[in-house]
Amino acid sequence: MRQALLDCATKLALAHGLAAVSLQAVASAAGVTKGGLFHHFPNKQALIEAVFDGMMENLDREIDEELEKDKGGHGTFTRAYVRTLFADRAQNNSPWSAQTMTVLADPYSKSLWHKWINDRLIRHAATDRGIRLEIVRLAADGAWLAHVLRPDGDPGSDDAALLQELLDITDG
Repeated sequence: MRQALLDCATKLALAHGLAAVSLQAVASAAGVTKGGLFHHFPNKQALIEAVFDGMMENLDREIDEELEKDKGGHGTFTRAYVRTLFADRAQNNSPWSAQTMTVLADPYSKSLWHKWINDRLIRHAATDRGIRLEIVRLAADGAWLAHVLRPDGDPGSDDAALLQELLDITDG
Protein backbone atom coordinates (compact mmCIF):
# COMPACT_ATOMS: atom_id res chain seq x y z
CA MET A 1 0.00 0.00 0.00
CA ARG A 2 2.83 2.40 0.82
CA GLN A 3 4.31 2.06 -2.66
CA ALA A 4 0.90 2.55 -4.27
CA LEU A 5 0.52 5.81 -2.34
CA LEU A 6 3.98 6.94 -3.46
CA ASP A 7 3.20 6.01 -7.07
CA CYS A 8 -0.05 7.99 -6.96
CA ALA A 9 1.67 11.01 -5.40
CA THR A 10 4.36 10.92 -8.09
CA LYS A 11 1.76 10.64 -10.88
CA LEU A 12 -0.21 13.57 -9.47
CA ALA A 13 2.95 15.67 -9.27
CA LEU A 14 3.87 14.77 -12.84
CA ALA A 15 0.44 15.54 -14.22
CA HIS A 16 -0.48 18.62 -12.21
CA GLY A 17 2.54 19.80 -10.20
CA LEU A 18 3.24 19.52 -6.49
CA ALA A 19 0.28 21.71 -5.58
CA ALA A 20 -1.97 18.85 -6.68
CA VAL A 21 -0.38 16.46 -4.23
CA SER A 22 -2.86 16.79 -1.39
CA LEU A 23 -3.37 13.99 1.08
CA GLN A 24 -6.99 13.59 -0.04
CA ALA A 25 -6.07 13.49 -3.73
CA VAL A 26 -3.40 10.85 -3.13
CA ALA A 27 -5.68 8.74 -0.93
CA SER A 28 -8.47 8.93 -3.50
CA ALA A 29 -6.15 8.06 -6.38
CA ALA A 30 -4.82 5.06 -4.43
CA GLY A 31 -8.32 3.94 -3.44
CA VAL A 32 -7.75 4.23 0.30
CA THR A 33 -9.13 6.38 3.05
CA LYS A 34 -7.21 9.35 4.33
CA GLY A 35 -6.76 7.37 7.54
CA GLY A 36 -5.12 4.60 5.50
CA LEU A 37 -2.70 7.15 4.09
CA PHE A 38 -1.95 8.49 7.58
CA HIS A 39 -0.95 4.96 8.59
CA HIS A 40 2.03 5.32 6.22
CA PHE A 41 2.60 9.09 6.14
CA PRO A 42 1.75 11.38 9.08
CA ASN A 43 1.55 14.50 6.89
CA LYS A 44 2.06 15.88 3.39
CA GLN A 45 5.71 16.75 4.03
CA ALA A 46 6.48 13.13 4.98
CA LEU A 47 4.78 11.97 1.79
CA ILE A 48 6.70 14.46 -0.38
CA GLU A 49 9.98 13.49 1.30
CA ALA A 50 9.28 9.81 0.66
CA VAL A 51 8.52 10.57 -3.01
CA PHE A 52 11.79 12.47 -3.28
CA ASP A 53 13.71 9.66 -1.53
CA GLY A 54 12.32 7.20 -4.06
CA MET A 55 13.27 9.45 -6.94
CA MET A 56 16.82 9.71 -5.61
CA GLU A 57 16.99 5.91 -5.38
CA ASN A 58 15.83 5.69 -9.01
CA LEU A 59 18.41 8.27 -10.08
CA ASP A 60 21.10 6.29 -8.29
CA ARG A 61 20.01 3.11 -10.06
CA GLU A 62 19.92 4.82 -13.48
CA ILE A 63 23.40 6.25 -12.98
CA ASP A 64 24.72 2.87 -11.84
CA GLU A 65 23.32 1.34 -15.04
CA GLU A 66 25.11 3.99 -17.09
CA LEU A 67 28.32 3.40 -15.12
CA GLU A 68 28.20 -0.29 -16.07
CA LYS A 69 28.00 0.68 -19.77
CA ASP A 70 30.82 3.23 -19.57
CA LYS A 71 34.38 2.60 -20.79
CA GLY A 72 35.70 3.60 -17.36
CA GLY A 73 38.60 5.85 -16.51
CA HIS A 74 38.69 9.63 -16.44
CA GLY A 75 35.20 11.18 -16.18
CA THR A 76 33.27 7.93 -15.82
CA PHE A 77 30.77 9.23 -13.25
CA THR A 78 30.38 12.54 -15.07
CA ARG A 79 29.54 10.75 -18.35
CA ALA A 80 27.00 8.55 -16.54
CA TYR A 81 25.48 11.61 -14.86
CA VAL A 82 25.25 13.56 -18.12
CA ARG A 83 23.76 10.61 -20.03
CA THR A 84 21.18 10.08 -17.29
CA LEU A 85 20.12 13.73 -17.30
CA PHE A 86 19.84 13.77 -21.07
CA ALA A 87 17.88 10.51 -21.11
CA ASP A 88 15.55 12.16 -18.61
CA ARG A 89 15.13 15.13 -20.97
CA ALA A 90 14.28 12.81 -23.86
CA GLN A 91 11.52 11.15 -21.82
CA ASN A 92 9.82 14.51 -21.19
CA ASN A 93 7.76 13.07 -18.33
CA SER A 94 10.25 12.71 -15.56
CA PRO A 95 9.32 13.07 -11.93
CA TRP A 96 12.35 15.33 -11.72
CA SER A 97 10.53 17.90 -13.79
CA ALA A 98 7.73 18.04 -11.24
CA GLN A 99 10.21 18.23 -8.38
CA THR A 100 12.56 20.91 -9.69
CA MET A 101 11.17 23.81 -7.74
CA THR A 102 10.85 21.65 -4.62
CA VAL A 103 14.55 20.85 -4.82
CA LEU A 104 15.32 24.53 -5.12
CA ALA A 105 13.08 25.61 -2.25
CA ASP A 106 12.62 22.71 0.18
CA PRO A 107 15.35 22.35 2.85
CA TYR A 108 14.95 18.55 3.05
CA SER A 109 15.23 18.13 -0.72
CA LYS A 110 18.22 20.47 -0.98
CA SER A 111 19.98 18.65 1.84
CA LEU A 112 19.29 15.24 0.31
CA TRP A 113 20.51 16.38 -3.12
CA HIS A 114 23.64 17.99 -1.66
CA LYS A 115 24.49 14.84 0.31
CA TRP A 116 23.81 12.60 -2.68
CA ILE A 117 26.03 14.51 -5.13
CA ASN A 118 28.81 14.93 -2.56
CA ASP A 119 28.74 11.21 -1.68
CA ARG A 120 28.90 10.35 -5.39
CA LEU A 121 31.81 12.72 -5.99
CA ILE A 122 33.72 11.26 -3.02
CA ARG A 123 33.00 7.75 -4.30
CA HIS A 124 34.28 8.69 -7.78
CA ALA A 125 37.07 11.05 -6.72
CA ALA A 126 39.73 8.99 -8.50
CA THR A 127 38.03 9.46 -11.88
CA ASP A 128 35.91 12.60 -11.58
CA ARG A 129 37.91 15.22 -9.76
CA GLY A 130 38.72 18.50 -11.46
CA ILE A 131 37.22 21.72 -12.66
CA ARG A 132 36.61 20.60 -16.29
CA LEU A 133 34.41 17.72 -15.14
CA GLU A 134 32.61 19.97 -12.66
CA ILE A 135 31.91 22.39 -15.51
CA VAL A 136 30.46 19.53 -17.57
CA ARG A 137 28.18 18.44 -14.70
CA LEU A 138 27.05 22.02 -14.09
CA ALA A 139 26.42 22.53 -17.82
CA ALA A 140 24.32 19.35 -17.86
CA ASP A 141 22.38 20.62 -14.83
CA GLY A 142 21.80 23.94 -16.59
CA ALA A 143 20.72 22.26 -19.84
CA TRP A 144 18.33 20.06 -17.89
CA LEU A 145 16.86 23.02 -16.00
CA ALA A 146 16.47 25.00 -19.24
CA HIS A 147 14.62 22.00 -20.68
CA VAL A 148 12.29 21.81 -17.66
CA LEU A 149 11.51 25.52 -17.83
CA ARG A 150 11.01 25.62 -21.60
CA PRO A 151 7.42 26.14 -22.78
CA ASP A 152 5.70 23.04 -24.18
CA GLY A 153 6.33 22.64 -27.86
CA ASP A 154 9.53 24.72 -27.86
CA PRO A 155 12.18 22.44 -29.40
CA GLY A 156 15.07 24.21 -27.68
CA SER A 157 18.63 23.18 -28.36
CA ASP A 158 19.98 20.24 -30.35
CA ASP A 159 20.11 17.73 -27.49
CA ALA A 160 22.20 15.17 -29.38
CA ALA A 161 24.87 17.73 -30.30
CA LEU A 162 24.91 19.20 -26.79
CA LEU A 163 25.17 15.75 -25.20
CA GLN A 164 28.02 14.76 -27.51
CA GLU A 165 29.91 17.99 -26.84
CA LEU A 166 29.66 17.50 -23.09
CA LEU A 167 30.74 13.87 -23.36
CA ASP A 168 33.69 14.86 -25.55
CA ILE A 169 34.91 17.25 -22.87
CA THR A 170 35.02 14.39 -20.34
CA ASP A 171 37.63 12.56 -22.40
CA GLY A 172 40.34 14.77 -21.43
